[in-house]
Amino acid sequence: MIRTKTASKLRKGLLVIAAAGLVGSATTVAAVAHPPQDTPGRGGKDRALQKSLDALVSEDKFPAAFAWVRKDGRTSSLVAGSARLGKQVPVPHDGYVRAGSNTKSFTAVVVLQLVAEGKVALDEPVETYLPGVVRGEGIDGGKITVRQLLQHTSGLPNYTEHIGLEDFGKIQHTFFHPHDLLAAALAHPAEFEPGAKWKYSNTNYLLAGMLIEKVTGRPVQEQITERVIRKAGLRHTSWPHAGDQTVPRPHARGYALSSLENGEVVDATRMDPSWGGAAGQMISTPSDLAKFTRRLLDGTLLPPGQLAEMRKTVDAPVMPGWRYGLGIVSIPLSCGGVYWGHGGDIDGYETRGGATDDGRSVGLAVTALPGTFSDAEKSAKAVMSATDTAFCN
Repeated sequence: MIRTKTASKLRKGLLVIAAAGLVGSATTVAAVAHPPQDTPGRGGKDRALQKSLDALVSEDKFPAAFAWVRKDGRTSSLVAGSARLGKQVPVPHDGYVRAGSNTKSFTAVVVLQLVAEGKVALDEPVETYLPGVVRGEGIDGGKITVRQLLQHTSGLPNYTEHIGLEDFGKIQHTFFHPHDLLAAALAHPAEFEPGAKWKYSNTNYLLAGMLIEKVTGRPVQEQITERVIRKAGLRHTSWPHAGDQTVPRPHARGYALSSLENGEVVDATRMDPSWGGAAGQMISTPSDLAKFTRRLLDGTLLPPGQLAEMRKTVDAPVMPGWRYGLGIVSIPLSCGGVYWGHGGDIDGYETRGGATDDGRSVGLAVTALPGTFSDAEKSAKAVMSATDTAFCN
């Protein structure tokens, strides 16, 4: 977590921060171990990115930073830092990471596939699919649409603010049931009327996962695996079994603050990600996350109509120019245009990247959340800057 309450507010405000969601049954596909990729020579196109990764380690104090980039028909895999805090251990190229809120994009794809199949309607109330489930003070599932869930305009309170994540050390190995997570959210009043504005809430994707299970009659992790992971050909992406607290090898270890109060850094690699679920439980690699967005934009995963709906955005007042679609974000680039992606933050790892319409794709990761080892705002911006460098140089 982040050292101060001010930094904690920043962390909660970043739209890609703090994965959360629903755990279903233990059906999944095991992650496939893969050897390190060959590292290309550091030509001119790699030097700027390598400098940015080195700065993330030397200036912003992330233990490790690594990136996978494909553009102009060329693939690069670059690393910086150490895979273990306090020792010099080589960082694996394109190592496994907890993908955090990147999971939301996968969940949104499944919902939109169900829309294409005529089983779900975007502008139908959530009550239609989850009768009697969404109820609370100022909260009525009959007034919240599926689109509003996927676009974070529902007004639902964010359950990750109410389950003790500020004391990560206490909940690191705790299993959370999705119904308990939903209860934690619905114990608090609505933030605003549905559709009135935009505000990131992991509860939206907790419910999107529940909707998938209700409509298909199958576990959400199975549906994501069959409909997205396998269809996109992602060999290093998986949904952990219930109770699995490990990250596949090779990986660099991830680190977090035990609590916001004491500032003690702990190894967060091994943890129970059940509070993530349909909003943030998945494991992947930078290359697979970049490839996923590439497959999404090229039409592999969705028909044209549903992809167009996904790309209809609203202003997301997190950073200048950011706009949120249905489980995907449009982010401006310094070199012109935008890239599409999501990103994810979960204790131990932060991931950024995505793809452009002209064929560039990037996956970048660091092994701690901004604020774990240095100023939260500065280090968060440094990660975004490095991602921009990966696309633009």
